[in-house]
Amino acid sequence: MSPKLRRVFFALGGLVLIGVVAGLGYTFNKLGSPAQVLDLILTEYGYLLYPTILLWTFVEGETVVLIAGIIASEGSYNINVELIALFAFAGSFAGDQLYYYIGRRYGTPLLNRWPTLGAKIDWAFQLVKTHPTLFILSFRFIYGVRNIAPFVIGIAGIGRMRYLVLNAIAAAIWAHSFAWGGFFLGRVLEDWLGDHKWKILGSFIAIIAAVALYGYLNQKRRLRDLQAKEQEEGVCLTQTPKTGE
Repeated sequence: MSPKLRRVFFALGGLVLIGVVAGLGYTFNKLGSPAQVLDLILTEYGYLLYPTILLWTFVEGETVVLIAGIIASEGSYNINVELIALFAFAGSFAGDQLYYYIGRRYGTPLLNRWPTLGAKIDWAFQLVKTHPTLFILSFRFIYGVRNIAPFVIGIAGIGRMRYLVLNAIAAAIWAHSFAWGGFFLGRVLEDWLGDHKWKILGSFIAIIAAVALYGYLNQKRRLRDLQAKEQEEGVCLTQTPKTGE
């Protein structure tokens, strides 16, 4: 795709996004204030929070767990902090197990195909080699590392059972830390801000969503640039080599 055509698609995507946001804003305005809409959703459909946490943590990180903990601190909704932690643990554990097996099975062929990518994550390989247990227990708590860490661990050849046990321990600590951390943070915000707490929380969610969208688009752009660079330099293989277990 040419750069000009790519810019056109980005512009169209931006217009669609603006239209969706405007439509949601209009709908919410008809239903009531953002606080009233949030209260309606949590009152009538609060049970959907747990599967949302499960799916979100399967892919991404701690933001939704922290926010759910803050909401639970309100005490007005039937939301249990331990259930938040349980579903966060399940999603995070399952997601990182999957990424580990992807790295173990397909990681080497992918690095052979995109060697520049291997050079960019060489620091992670060094940490796995020198401090494997500490790295597995801590990578969830380091921003920007979680998405690549299980993949790298799988490539590095850490044993299946060892990773499973350490991953379960780390996921349990991580889930309870952010669920209860959000709960107590909500209590502190209530003491400091009173009714303004939800306005601050809404602004925080909007900022996080914008940053996440920017990060996703920027990551896609960097991957395309990396592929284009490797194709230009002739280092991108035309066929993925086969590997055995």
